[in-house]
Amino acid sequence: MGQLAYLPNIGKVVEKQLNAVGIETAEQLARTGAENAWLKIHSIDSSACIHRLLALEGAIRGIKKTDIPAERKAELKEFYNSHKIGG
Repeated sequence: MGQLAYLPNIGKVVEKQLNAVGIETAEQLARTGAENAWLKIHSIDSSACIHRLLALEGAIRGIKKTDIPAERKAELKEFYNSHKIGG
């Protein structure tokens, strides 16, 4: 298990996906941002959903995805809805 799986909300599967798109450290994830990291993952896994996006944001912040502030959650949901297939 690498560094990313120790972050909140990130398990082995998401860590492998992040590694596959060139994100291997917490610093790289933070620089990339949740939205761009999600887009990269979505390019290799079209089933990536809103929960993965929220998980990435939480990991960057060092918190559980359920603790993301409501305003930021709303921004992420808007982003997700504008980028999902058919959105």
